[in-house]
Amino acid sequence: METTKLSSKGQIIIPKAIRDSHNWQPGQEFAVIDLEDGIMLQVKKPFPPTTLHEVAGSLKYDGASKTLDDMEKAIEKGIKEMWAEGTEDDCD
Repeated sequence: METTKLSSKGQIIIPKAIRDSHNWQPGQEFAVIDLEDGIMLQVKKPFPPTTLHEVAGSLKYDGASKTLDDMEKAIEKGIKEMWAEGTEDDCD
């Protein structure tokens, strides 16, 4: 277990081994969560959490909704095309 001390300026140094293992760079932001017997540092996410409803509007599509069957057929077609392209490359 690593230990650290609180400085006179209220700063705590996170040991290098821990910073390296998490790939935390200078400037990394953390949320400080006050617990009953201490604190917890949690890495702040670069983007706020969103729901599908909030971001679905960014997916521009004008047309009829696709059914699950339509999507499965499109995936199957794409896989067949990839395999056909792969076999042609092998023959060259």
